[in-house]
Amino acid sequence: MSGADERELGSSRVAAWLRDAILDGVRTPDSKLIERDLAAEFGVSRIPVRDALKMLDGEGLVELRPRTWAVVREFTATDLADLDEVRLVLEPMAFRLAAERRRSDGLARLQAAVVLEQEGARLGDKMLSRQAAVDFHEIVVEVAGNRLLAELMGSIRSRMRWSLVQHDDLQHITAEHAALYQAVHDQDGDRASALAIEHVESSRRVRRAYRERAGGDRRTADADRSPTGILGG
Repeated sequence: MSGADERELGSSRVAAWLRDAILDGVRTPDSKLIERDLAAEFGVSRIPVRDALKMLDGEGLVELRPRTWAVVREFTATDLADLDEVRLVLEPMAFRLAAERRRSDGLARLQAAVVLEQEGARLGDKMLSRQAAVDFHEIVVEVAGNRLLAELMGSIRSRMRWSLVQHDDLQHITAEHAALYQAVHDQDGDRASALAIEHVESSRRVRRAYRERAGGDRRTADADRSPTGILGG
Protein backbone atom coordinates (compact mmCIF):
# COMPACT_ATOMS: atom_id res chain seq x y z
CA MET A 1 0.00 0.00 0.00
CA SER A 2 1.37 3.41 -0.96
CA GLY A 3 1.88 6.24 1.50
CA ALA A 4 -1.03 8.12 -0.05
CA ASP A 5 -3.31 5.10 0.34
CA GLU A 6 -2.30 4.67 3.99
CA ARG A 7 -2.95 8.35 4.63
CA GLU A 8 -6.40 8.13 3.03
CA LEU A 9 -7.23 5.02 5.05
CA GLY A 10 -6.06 6.70 8.25
CA SER A 11 -8.11 9.81 7.51
CA SER A 12 -11.21 7.72 6.82
CA ARG A 13 -10.82 5.85 10.09
CA VAL A 14 -10.36 9.02 12.13
CA ALA A 15 -13.33 10.61 10.36
CA ALA A 16 -15.46 7.53 11.14
CA TRP A 17 -14.48 7.61 14.82
CA LEU A 18 -15.23 11.30 15.14
CA ARG A 19 -18.44 11.05 13.10
CA ASP A 20 -19.79 8.34 15.39
CA ALA A 21 -18.78 10.31 18.49
CA ILE A 22 -20.54 13.43 17.21
CA LEU A 23 -23.70 11.68 16.03
CA ASP A 24 -23.92 9.60 19.20
CA GLY A 25 -23.60 12.72 21.35
CA VAL A 26 -20.20 11.86 22.84
CA ARG A 27 -18.70 14.97 21.23
CA THR A 28 -21.26 17.65 22.00
CA PRO A 29 -21.95 20.88 20.05
CA ASP A 30 -19.26 23.55 20.43
CA SER A 31 -16.72 20.96 21.66
CA LYS A 32 -13.22 21.78 20.49
CA LEU A 33 -11.45 19.29 18.24
CA ILE A 34 -7.73 20.04 18.40
CA GLU A 35 -5.44 18.28 15.93
CA ARG A 36 -2.65 17.64 18.42
CA ASP A 37 -4.97 16.15 21.04
CA LEU A 38 -6.85 13.99 18.54
CA ALA A 39 -3.62 12.68 17.03
CA ALA A 40 -2.48 11.58 20.47
CA GLU A 41 -5.88 10.06 21.29
CA PHE A 42 -6.06 8.00 18.08
CA GLY A 43 -2.35 7.21 17.86
CA VAL A 44 -1.85 8.79 14.45
CA SER A 45 -0.01 11.76 13.02
CA ARG A 46 -1.71 15.13 12.69
CA ILE A 47 -2.03 14.84 8.90
CA PRO A 48 -4.86 12.24 8.85
CA VAL A 49 -6.58 14.16 11.65
CA ARG A 50 -6.44 17.34 9.59
CA ASP A 51 -7.82 15.53 6.55
CA ALA A 52 -10.57 13.94 8.67
CA LEU A 53 -11.66 17.32 10.02
CA LYS A 54 -11.88 18.63 6.45
CA MET A 55 -14.08 15.66 5.55
CA LEU A 56 -16.40 16.31 8.49
CA ASP A 57 -16.51 20.01 7.63
CA GLY A 58 -17.72 19.01 4.17
CA GLU A 59 -20.44 16.89 5.80
CA GLY A 60 -21.55 19.83 7.92
CA LEU A 61 -20.68 18.19 11.25
CA VAL A 62 -17.84 20.50 12.28
CA GLU A 63 -16.70 24.02 11.55
CA LEU A 64 -13.02 24.58 10.88
CA ARG A 65 -11.21 27.28 12.81
CA PRO A 66 -7.92 29.03 11.95
CA ARG A 67 -4.76 27.00 12.34
CA THR A 68 -5.24 23.55 13.82
CA TRP A 69 -8.65 23.01 15.35
CA ALA A 70 -12.38 22.81 14.74
CA VAL A 71 -15.61 22.82 16.74
CA VAL A 72 -18.54 20.44 16.65
CA ARG A 73 -21.38 22.18 14.89
CA GLU A 74 -24.76 22.70 16.52
CA PHE A 75 -27.64 22.27 14.10
CA THR A 76 -30.01 25.21 14.24
CA ALA A 77 -33.74 25.27 13.58
CA THR A 78 -32.95 26.71 10.14
CA ASP A 79 -30.53 23.84 9.41
CA LEU A 80 -33.22 21.32 10.29
CA ALA A 81 -35.87 23.13 8.23
CA ASP A 82 -33.50 23.09 5.25
CA LEU A 83 -32.93 19.36 5.72
CA ASP A 84 -36.66 18.66 5.91
CA GLU A 85 -37.25 20.55 2.66
CA VAL A 86 -34.65 18.42 0.91
CA ARG A 87 -36.02 15.22 2.45
CA LEU A 88 -39.51 16.10 1.19
CA VAL A 89 -38.14 16.07 -2.35
CA LEU A 90 -35.75 13.11 -2.22
CA GLU A 91 -37.36 10.61 0.14
CA PRO A 92 -40.72 10.23 -1.64
CA MET A 93 -38.73 9.53 -4.80
CA ALA A 94 -36.54 7.00 -3.00
CA PHE A 95 -39.50 5.10 -1.56
CA ARG A 96 -41.41 5.18 -4.85
CA LEU A 97 -38.44 3.78 -6.76
CA ALA A 98 -37.79 1.20 -4.05
CA ALA A 99 -41.39 0.00 -4.33
CA GLU A 100 -41.17 -0.21 -8.11
CA ARG A 101 -37.73 -1.85 -8.27
CA ARG A 102 -37.45 -3.86 -5.08
CA ARG A 103 -36.00 -7.36 -5.25
CA SER A 104 -36.19 -10.15 -2.72
CA ASP A 105 -32.73 -9.53 -1.23
CA GLY A 106 -33.34 -5.81 -0.72
CA LEU A 107 -36.79 -6.48 0.67
CA ALA A 108 -35.35 -8.96 3.16
CA ARG A 109 -32.83 -6.38 4.37
CA LEU A 110 -35.57 -3.77 4.79
CA GLN A 111 -37.70 -6.22 6.74
CA ALA A 112 -34.77 -7.15 8.97
CA ALA A 113 -34.19 -3.47 9.79
CA VAL A 114 -37.86 -2.98 10.68
CA VAL A 115 -37.91 -6.11 12.86
CA LEU A 116 -34.77 -4.95 14.68
CA GLU A 117 -36.25 -1.48 15.16
CA GLN A 118 -39.46 -3.01 16.54
CA GLU A 119 -37.45 -5.15 18.95
CA GLY A 120 -35.53 -2.10 20.15
CA ALA A 121 -38.77 -0.17 20.65
CA ARG A 122 -40.33 -3.09 22.55
CA LEU A 123 -37.32 -3.31 24.87
CA GLY A 124 -37.03 0.46 25.22
CA ASP A 125 -33.53 0.23 23.75
CA LYS A 126 -33.17 3.65 22.12
CA MET A 127 -29.76 2.99 20.61
CA LEU A 128 -30.84 -0.26 18.95
CA SER A 129 -34.11 1.16 17.64
CA ARG A 130 -32.58 4.39 16.36
CA GLN A 131 -29.68 2.66 14.60
CA ALA A 132 -32.10 0.27 12.91
CA ALA A 133 -34.13 3.31 11.77
CA VAL A 134 -31.01 4.84 10.23
CA ASP A 135 -30.24 1.53 8.49
CA PHE A 136 -33.81 1.36 7.16
CA HIS A 137 -33.53 4.72 5.42
CA GLU A 138 -30.12 3.91 3.96
CA ILE A 139 -31.27 0.52 2.66
CA VAL A 140 -34.26 2.15 0.94
CA VAL A 141 -31.88 4.35 -1.06
CA GLU A 142 -29.88 1.28 -2.10
CA VAL A 143 -33.04 -0.61 -3.10
CA ALA A 144 -34.19 2.39 -5.17
CA GLY A 145 -31.31 1.66 -7.52
CA ASN A 146 -30.65 5.20 -8.71
CA ARG A 147 -27.00 6.18 -8.57
CA LEU A 148 -27.58 9.93 -8.72
CA LEU A 149 -30.21 9.74 -6.00
CA ALA A 150 -27.75 7.75 -3.87
CA GLU A 151 -25.10 10.45 -4.39
CA LEU A 152 -27.54 13.20 -3.43
CA MET A 153 -28.69 11.33 -0.34
CA GLY A 154 -25.07 10.56 0.49
CA SER A 155 -24.33 14.28 0.65
CA ILE A 156 -26.81 14.65 3.53
CA ARG A 157 -26.23 11.23 5.13
CA SER A 158 -24.60 12.58 8.29
CA ARG A 159 -27.28 15.23 8.77
CA MET A 160 -29.94 12.58 8.17
CA ARG A 161 -28.37 10.23 10.68
CA TRP A 162 -28.27 12.98 13.29
CA SER A 163 -31.85 14.03 12.57
CA LEU A 164 -33.20 10.48 12.76
CA VAL A 165 -32.07 10.03 16.37
CA GLN A 166 -33.59 13.30 17.61
CA HIS A 167 -36.68 11.69 19.11
CA ASP A 168 -37.73 9.35 21.90
CA ASP A 169 -41.09 8.18 20.49
CA LEU A 170 -39.75 4.82 19.37
CA GLN A 171 -43.13 3.16 18.85
CA HIS A 172 -44.47 5.96 16.64
CA ILE A 173 -41.50 6.06 14.27
CA THR A 174 -41.28 2.28 14.17
CA ALA A 175 -44.94 2.00 13.16
CA GLU A 176 -44.41 4.46 10.32
CA HIS A 177 -41.39 2.51 9.07
CA ALA A 178 -43.43 -0.70 9.16
CA ALA A 179 -46.12 0.97 7.02
CA LEU A 180 -43.48 2.21 4.57
CA TYR A 181 -41.99 -1.27 4.37
CA GLN A 182 -45.41 -2.74 3.59
CA ALA A 183 -45.94 -0.25 0.76
CA VAL A 184 -42.56 -1.18 -0.72
CA HIS A 185 -43.36 -4.87 -0.27
CA ASP A 186 -46.69 -4.40 -2.08
CA GLN A 187 -44.92 -2.51 -4.89
CA ASP A 188 -47.30 0.40 -4.34
CA GLY A 189 -45.20 3.37 -5.41
CA ASP A 190 -47.97 5.94 -4.93
CA ARG A 191 -48.65 4.81 -1.37
CA ALA A 192 -44.95 4.59 -0.54
CA SER A 193 -44.38 8.13 -1.81
CA ALA A 194 -47.38 9.53 0.09
CA LEU A 195 -46.34 7.77 3.30
CA ALA A 196 -42.81 9.14 2.91
CA ILE A 197 -44.16 12.69 2.80
CA GLU A 198 -46.27 12.04 5.89
CA HIS A 199 -43.25 10.47 7.58
CA VAL A 200 -41.05 13.54 7.08
CA GLU A 201 -43.79 15.80 8.44
CA SER A 202 -44.43 13.47 11.37
CA SER A 203 -40.71 13.20 12.11
CA ARG A 204 -40.52 16.99 12.18
CA ARG A 205 -43.27 17.16 14.83
CA VAL A 206 -41.76 14.37 16.93
CA ARG A 207 -38.30 15.94 16.72
CA ARG A 208 -39.62 19.38 17.68
CA ALA A 209 -41.34 17.96 20.75
CA TYR A 210 -38.19 16.07 21.70
CA ARG A 211 -35.98 19.15 21.38
CA GLU A 212 -38.45 21.27 23.35
CA ARG A 213 -38.43 18.72 26.17
CA ALA A 214 -34.66 18.50 26.06
CA GLY A 215 -34.42 22.30 26.17
CA GLY A 216 -36.77 22.38 29.14
CA ASP A 217 -34.70 19.75 30.93
CA ARG A 218 -31.54 21.78 30.35
CA ARG A 219 -33.19 24.95 31.64
CA THR A 220 -34.40 23.09 34.73
CA ALA A 221 -30.93 21.69 35.33
CA ASP A 222 -29.40 25.15 34.95
CA ALA A 223 -31.91 26.55 37.44
CA ASP A 224 -31.11 23.77 39.89
CA ARG A 225 -27.44 24.65 39.68
CA SER A 226 -28.05 28.39 40.10
CA PRO A 227 -28.16 30.10 43.52
CA THR A 228 -31.86 30.84 42.98
CA GLY A 229 -32.57 27.20 42.15
CA ILE A 230 -30.65 25.99 45.18
CA LEU A 231 -32.60 28.27 47.48
CA GLY A 232 -35.86 27.18 45.90
CA GLY A 233 -36.93 30.73 45.10
